[in-house]
Amino acid sequence: MKEVLDRERIPRHIAIIMDGNGRWAKKKGAMRIFGHRHAIQAVKDAIEGAENLGVKYLTLFSFSTENWSRPQDEVNGLMELLVKTITDEVPMMMNNNIRLESIGDIDSLPPSA
Repeated sequence: MKEVLDRERIPRHIAIIMDGNGRWAKKKGAMRIFGHRHAIQAVKDAIEGAENLGVKYLTLFSFSTENWSRPQDEVNGLMELLVKTITDEVPMMMNNNIRLESIGDIDSLPPSA
């Protein structure tokens, strides 16, 4: 498919709102955190796709202020998943010159994040 794309029209910046992972899991009869864990592959696919197309900047909107009102177990699971994923992916990011920049109200995140 990328052969038919007009390289001059590929945006420099793409933003993705990550939404629906919990609902996806519930439809499959699983816990919401199952959906959040599976979203990691979607993030990897988005990063790889953006790189392959020559997109310079990729923004992933992954946790809104409304998400703090979710059940505490789910919020804790999301924060643990965030920390583990970033820790696991740092070597790959460094090898591929990927810079991670957190934006938003990062002071509300737990210290481990």
